Amino acid sequence: MVSSEYERRIAGRFATFDQDGNGYIDRADFSVAAKALLAEFGTAARSDKGQALYVGAEAFWQGMAGIADRDGDQRITREEFVNGAVKRLRDNPGRFAEIARPFLHAALAVADPDGDGSATVEDTARVLRSLGATQEIAGTAAAALDTDGDGRIGEEEIITAFARYFTVPE
Repeated sequence: MVSSEYERRIAGRFATFDQDGNGYIDRADFSVAAKALLAEFGTAARSDKGQALYVGAEAFWQGMAGIADRDGDQRITREEFVNGAVKRLRDNPGRFAEIARPFLHAALAVADPDGDGSATVEDTARVLRSLGATQEIAGTAAAALDTDGDGRIGEEEIITAFARYFTVPE
């Protein structure tokens, strides 16, 4: 795939992070995502799971800013996001997975009411919907994450798929 096609696909993923739709990604977008997820699952922000999610969101923001915020203004523009993804992550999707891991781990814990380390396909779809995916896309994506067909989705499945979606052309 040509670089411009890759850049177009990555730019399309920008909106996933721009939770408030103001044209850039900043720390507040990560807090909005955490708040929406906690509300969806009825989890208190001051609970252990809630605090872990906010800490994970902050870590994710710091990692993203380190990769993409080239001018240091604490905002990532669409252009910075595309350039950050293309130049720093295209050949190393594992790096993106690692900066996302604390948030994804905490999100999984919120969506995992029985504490067994995995979420149901339906609860995973709820996570995706709370983060802005349409019902159809959330359902399809969650079902695709269940690679072994057991109805449960674990952390490694989520992290691998997340890194692939944001750093590798489909």
